[in-house]
Amino acid sequence: MKKVPLVLAMVLLAGTVASAQTTTRWLHVKVEEMGERAETVRVNIPLAVAEKVLPAISFDNVRGGKLKLREGKIILGDERLDVDVRAILEALRTVGDAEFVTVESADETVRVAKQGGYLVATVDERTGSEDKVNVRIPFAVVEALLSGAADELDLLAAVRALSQHGDGVLVTVQDKKTNVRVWVDSRNTSE
Repeated sequence: MKKVPLVLAMVLLAGTVASAQTTTRWLHVKVEEMGERAETVRVNIPLAVAEKVLPAISFDNVRGGKLKLREGKIILGDERLDVDVRAILEALRTVGDAEFVTVESADETVRVAKQGGYLVATVDERTGSEDKVNVRIPFAVVEALLSGAADELDLLAAVRALSQHGDGVLVTVQDKKTNVRVWVDSRNTSE
């Protein structure tokens, strides 16, 4: 009779472990280089591991799971923009789905929008090339990223928010030489 509770406890423990394993979220990055010296790089990281490792990284302007912005500014090449990203985020939070910016030129179309709880940015080349960039970040992750001090991005908070979100592709970049894909799911492989 004493074996029944022990076996029951072991079954419950095994079920708990199996359940925890199925809910593990993985961040995947796959980079495929084409051409004569083709190469593929795959990175698969459990978000729980990223959450534990990020605070241990201290490199350049990344410390304690946060990315310190230089001079509190967003730097694009030689340009320094004085932008209050949090004020913009607050304004976007209250707006429903909308297309905020569309720039159409002879070479490309760039679009920034909020769609179904995601911040979306796309770049489509029109010059006959197949260059495309698609970024689709859950708005909750964007909010978490900007939840820290004004002069930093909270990478750790963003990873935590991402682990609470469902499966999905975050970034794709495609050109003649390279394909890049970044996504999250519950599989431990990038195939």
